Amino acid sequence: MPTGSKNPNILLGWILDSLGLVKRKIESWGDEEEFGALHRIMSEALLLEPLKGWDIKTLGDVCGLSQTGMHHQMLKLREAGLVSSENNGRWHIYVLRGGSITSAVNLMAVQAKEIIELRLLELNSHIKHSDKRMEIPGETIEDNFKIKISEPSAIKDNESRFDALLDDLGLNGDRAKDTDDLAKKVFIELANSSNPITILSLSDKFSESRSRIKRTVDRFRNSNIVERVPMLDRIAQDIYIGMTRQYDARGEEWLFTRGGFGRINESIATKLVNGIKNNNLDSDIVQELLLPLSIEKQKILLNTLGGRMPYGYRIKGRNGEDVRENVMRSVDRTFLRLKTVAERLDKSINAVD
Repeated sequence: MPTGSKNPNILLGWILDSLGLVKRKIESWGDEEEFGALHRIMSEALLLEPLKGWDIKTLGDVCGLSQTGMHHQMLKLREAGLVSSENNGRWHIYVLRGGSITSAVNLMAVQAKEIIELRLLELNSHIKHSDKRMEIPGETIEDNFKIKISEPSAIKDNESRFDALLDDLGLNGDRAKDTDDLAKKVFIELANSSNPITILSLSDKFSESRSRIKRTVDRFRNSNIVERVPMLDRIAQDIYIGMTRQYDARGEEWLFTRGGFGRINESIATKLVNGIKNNNLDSDIVQELLLPLSIEKQKILLNTLGGRMPYGYRIKGRNGEDVRENVMRSVDRTFLRLKTVAERLDKSINAVD
């Protein structure tokens, strides 16, 4: 959020970007931000006189855009639910819904939340219930929440209702071909699994590149439907491989210094090293010895030994209802932020007036 800013341009730019209507060229919200056509339409016309009744020609004259360009931009604002229109002869007359940006965002939020609830009910029926799925705590990363909210669209030839749903939610990506069903296959695989699945496993199963699988999974992660989780059952195996390799290459002293053994319980460290020396250690014994250590300490030990924490992916919830709650929590938080910034923007505009 543009914390503390009272600059109307920055506040408006944040709202348009958060709704996916524009893309910023820089990461920070500063005075150096360059704003585009949609921003000019809002700031130079609709925000100043929200109920004037703007037609394409008048808006184009104010904002310096062609009629074709204006039609494209106004279509985006209408689809987002910020403006409404009515016919007046040959012209469409546009107004900012509710007469202010705060009212427009509030009206849009009510409609959007009803629609996404409806779509999530469709999605939920495809998720297999599993209590085991959520035994391991997952990551808590929700800063990149992104989901497309749209009413059910027309179903294309040779397309199922489920195919259309994934497309409507934006989970197929912006440039997916009609024949591309990778998102569907990945979702079904995760939705029917009680255990986390790695990118490599998905890549092998569907004969797709890891990068393409990763992009697909990331869309589900950004929508808060899927989450990344540490593969705890593999930590002991990777620590065993790492400590054996480092002992052979660098010796016992290195393990107790830079190898991280000096940071853990001395008794555990000694048993691990003695096991390597006596050649009577395996991953099962390592796992048993590491049980008193917290997962966080095990992760650190793996790191210092030169390994990397293995991660898998899973549906974020025991069932479809859990997933619905997760997504709606993110939706509610997003609209709360939008309302807060919209109110601040209205105050800034009124202060200037």
